[in-house]
Amino acid sequence: MADTEMILFLDRVGLTDLAESLRAAAVSEVLTPLSMFAHADALVQAVMLGLLAASVLAWAIWAGKLAQLTLAKRRLGRAYHTLAAHGRLGAALPRGLLARMQAAALAEIAASEGLPEAGVKERVALELTRIEAGAARAMQAGVTAVGSIGSTAPFVGLFGTVWGIMNAFVGIAQSGSSSLAVVAPGIAEALMATALGLIAAIPAVLLYNHLTRAVGGYRACLADAAALVERTLSRDLDRARIAPTVTPLHLVAE
Repeated sequence: MADTEMILFLDRVGLTDLAESLRAAAVSEVLTPLSMFAHADALVQAVMLGLLAASVLAWAIWAGKLAQLTLAKRRLGRAYHTLAAHGRLGAALPRGLLARMQAAALAEIAASEGLPEAGVKERVALELTRIEAGAARAMQAGVTAVGSIGSTAPFVGLFGTVWGIMNAFVGIAQSGSSSLAVVAPGIAEALMATALGLIAAIPAVLLYNHLTRAVGGYRACLADAAALVERTLSRDLDRARIAPTVTPLHLVAE
């Protein structure tokens, strides 16, 4: 029943080739992955489809995060070189994290006019840390999902296998035959769930490790950007402190 509904659904969404393949597999006696899926229990089929969807999701998150990280690091690098070349706060930076950091430092300077420089530097450092942590959390979003797929997919596949083997033994008891020809198809269908769990989990773990390293590199870039703003701020404050005061000349007419 579940097979028929799935085939009809695939026909409705335009996946007629896949629907025909499933229809042929449902009546086939040859043990192929597609025929094992077609003959599996509805719950085992749901487990298999869920594992396939989780695997696709892990790859999609990995690709999207890599593109996001590449673009963010490129923007941050351009802004970093612009501010470093300018040498003072107030550089014309493109919109982004470094522009936010610079704006936060300038706002604190304006709000702390007349106050000790040490306090200004400390408050700017706290604000930069807050901006840096927020950007790192935003970039980390989605990475934990890949790690969760890698850690839970084998157990989800094992659950499908256990359920399938239970159904296989129930079928054996009902048929009254324990020959290999009766036992093998049900067990093969059940073991396919574990295989799909490993297929989803192993790449997901590798992708998670790769993304973790990439996000760590991005955190280092953020720390460098914050350090540049702090250095530039310190330099500007020192310039302001040692700048000579020019006394205007007043000409008094006698």
